[in-house]
Amino acid sequence: MSATELTALLIFCTAMSFSPGPNTTLSTALAANFGLRRALRFCLAVPTGWILLMLTSGLGMGALITGVPALRWAVKLVGVAYMLWLAWMLARTARLSQADPARLRVGFWQGVGLQFINIKAWMLALTLSAGWVISSAGAPAPNPGERLLIVCGVMLFFAFTSNFLYALIGSLLRDWLAQGGRLLWFNRVLAGVLVATALWMLTV
Repeated sequence: MSATELTALLIFCTAMSFSPGPNTTLSTALAANFGLRRALRFCLAVPTGWILLMLTSGLGMGALITGVPALRWAVKLVGVAYMLWLAWMLARTARLSQADPARLRVGFWQGVGLQFINIKAWMLALTLSAGWVISSAGAPAPNPGERLLIVCGVMLFFAFTSNFLYALIGSLLRDWLAQGGRLLWFNRVLAGVLVATALWMLTV
């Protein structure tokens, strides 16, 4: 992979990873409600799920899901339903004393699975595969296996770093949110972000 391609990959992954989305929103919410240690499992789950998604996409599943309307809509609807449920559960938590990890069931495996029901994640994996793995400067890449390892390594770093940063921000706000009704409104704002993301997924 040339220096130009690698630079473009880093810029692309930075923009996609650090922009607000379901993963970063949940990382923030989990840390704010349950603490950084509780959120760390989810922060580790996101890059794990992403690598599995990228490998699955490279085997052709990504093209199949985005190319077959029925499968595409199935992924969309399951993903939207799950995010709306998470938003509803999050919006009902008003105090840290009410925050029950079992109520907002987003652990390691749920975090991994979330990547597979996010149509945006599938499209992103396809973009990375098409732009950096199987092609180079518009021509077939001579070393797709090596390029796939580079892309996976970059995404592993950015997926963890972005989610951990959002979780760290959430944990730093924890004491401030414990006062009055601040946590309720904070959770409702994050729930609104999840709802907006879910509705946006229906349009892509």
